[in-house]
Amino acid sequence: MRSSYLFTSESVAEGHPDKVCDRISDEIVDLVYREAVKAKVDPWSVRIACETLATTNRVVIAGEVRLPPSLMKKDKDGNDVINPAKFKAAARKAIRDIGYEQDGFHWKTAKIDVLLHSQSADIAQGVDNAADRQGDEGAGDQGIMFGYACRETAELMPAPIYYSHRILQLLADARKKGVGDAGKLGPDAKSQVTVRYVDGKPADVASIVLSTQHLDASWDSKKVRDVVEPYIREALGDLKIADDCSWYINPTGKFVIGGPDGDAGLTGRKIIVDTYGGAAPHGGGAFSGKDTTKVDRSAAYAARYLAKNVVAAGLADRCTIQLSYAIGVAQPLSVYVDLHGTGKVSEDAVEAAIRKVMDLSPSGIRRHLDLNKPIYAKTAAYGHFGRKAGRDGSFSWERLDLVKALKDAIKN
Repeated sequence: MRSSYLFTSESVAEGHPDKVCDRISDEIVDLVYREAVKAKVDPWSVRIACETLATTNRVVIAGEVRLPPSLMKKDKDGNDVINPAKFKAAARKAIRDIGYEQDGFHWKTAKIDVLLHSQSADIAQGVDNAADRQGDEGAGDQGIMFGYACRETAELMPAPIYYSHRILQLLADARKKGVGDAGKLGPDAKSQVTVRYVDGKPADVASIVLSTQHLDASWDSKKVRDVVEPYIREALGDLKIADDCSWYINPTGKFVIGGPDGDAGLTGRKIIVDTYGGAAPHGGGAFSGKDTTKVDRSAAYAARYLAKNVVAAGLADRCTIQLSYAIGVAQPLSVYVDLHGTGKVSEDAVEAAIRKVMDLSPSGIRRHLDLNKPIYAKTAAYGHFGRKAGRDGSFSWERLDLVKALKDAIKN
């Protein structure tokens, strides 16, 4: 392991075109869960894989679903078909909350196409029939998922991605509250933070990049820096900004046309932003728009949960966990742990302990983390990890309630 180096991560704001699509897709996941509860449909039966495309005043929603009756209607021939009304309303609500009321992308006037269709029977049998054979539902697909935790921040997240998110969160809060000139910023923004590590620990910030949309066309880069610099400094907190730190604030100058009007967006194109900013591996699957039979999502949450508890238990200072699955098979094919030379116990011992303290089948993960809920829209921006667990059950994978069980499992 290198002890002194520079490492950089980026984040994008909720108004970035790809994040607009992630938000719409996750609003639809939440909508399906809410409607299932209203219709007294078992939330365990919910299935959705929803993709969104956004461009100038246009949104296209596509994917596979298994829906409660309240989201269906009869066509002219009496067949059950998907009713687009509530899906369109969910998309408009998301766009409005993000803050788009611009000529090229407006929550009220954007044309929205809903092209959802019923889930493939071939995919469904991989989950449902496996439950009949094994007692637990099978994974919704094959794949590999990673979780990571380290001691660089109080949230046990890598510093560069944590602070990149924090900058954009503070700016978004100020924009939505209309605080001074920050109220004239637009929803679209990107940040990037380079951290200098000394003896393996974050020492200071070597460079800061921020590009943010602004609604006043007369602003230049200097004006934007005057507006955003206080929020950047607040976001970085106790992490020192180096005396020779390079600042790049709206380096191309004017940034008025933004969001899907400036560049098309798609669900699932910001998977490194969603996780660890490149500081840890990523299995490749996106999270947003998927119910939690899809192990791309649920097993990635479980891997983070386990890695965080391993570090919090004092078993290591850094921990990477990989899980792998096959479609229709309940239990993971492999569990791999890397403690990066910081372990107080062996990786083998941690791997064995993990299997003792948590059922890693998709249904076991869903039960343990209570994932069959409408809690996903808030994950769509500023990272799925390093967030506070909510009273509504959101971010349950950030809890530290496995520490004792892991310690006990190691002892035994």
